Amino acid sequence: MEPMYEGIVEENLQYEAILVDKTQDTTSNRSGTSASIKDLLKKATTEMLVLFVLRFKPMYTYEMMNLIEQISGGVLTFNTLYQAVYRLQKFHYIFEANKTISEDNRLRVYFSITAEGRVYFEQLVAEYRTVTDVIDNILARETLDLANLEGEDRK
Repeated sequence: MEPMYEGIVEENLQYEAILVDKTQDTTSNRSGTSASIKDLLKKATTEMLVLFVLRFKPMYTYEMMNLIEQISGGVLTFNTLYQAVYRLQKFHYIFEANKTISEDNRLRVYFSITAEGRVYFEQLVAEYRTVTDVIDNILARETLDLANLEGEDRK
């Protein structure tokens, strides 16, 4: 390694190590386990799933969590949806439609999807399908013609 890059590379490695420490889950769902991909996919699709269920009726967050768990057959469970809900609300994709007090004296804030949220949902689904279709096609290959692929990169 050239001396002029040593400090930069070391600094970047330290920065990346700090980022990993701050974002790493300390439970068993670490990189290198099959559970880690499930968690990453769940995080990447949370907004899409929230918008999906809100297309049918206004709901409060606990209701959304339960419905997603139910329709996924228990595969997708969430401890909270608040970060996704607040982010969607910030960008005007959902809004507070109603507030009620439940029988057990809890405030329930019902959210509804906006017209912009419906458009955003359609965009998310289209992008999701594009990416997952490409990944499915890659994983379905029995062989790779690396010589041909490398030749395509040079064009």
